[in-house]
Amino acid sequence: MKPSIDYAEAAREVLAIYAEWETRPLVRNCTGIANCCRFKQTGRTPYLTRGEAYVAARAWKAAGRKSVELSADGSCPFLHPTSGKCRIYEGRPFGCRTHFCAAAGGPAHRHEVRDLIQRLEEIDTRLGGSGAVNLPTAVKEAMAWR
Repeated sequence: MKPSIDYAEAAREVLAIYAEWETRPLVRNCTGIANCCRFKQTGRTPYLTRGEAYVAARAWKAAGRKSVELSADGSCPFLHPTSGKCRIYEGRPFGCRTHFCAAAGGPAHRHEVRDLIQRLEEIDTRLGGSGAVNLPTAVKEAMAWR
């Protein structure tokens, strides 16, 4: 299916959704311990829509990266191996923003984010996507998009 939106416009819409999330009066207290970024350890990997994957890939490319691979320990490819910080923090996916980390307050409740998720899914559909894909796969594919 031919996309009904270009990737630049999709990125703007995704970033607007992220900005709206940040204005919501929900208690979030990320401590930066990055436990949620250790997918193999937690058994959880974020799933990204096409728009989110594009935003993450764009941020990864801007950091001078050309490929996306899970680390040997199964951690997020964006997690810096020594500092433990996200290397694309401003472009991190929605799941990372509403993460399941107990130290940060646990996951956002579905009713608190349903409208934002639906908008991300609408962008996915307009980009020709068919639903969210796990982070490493989604971003690997998005690295080839313009």
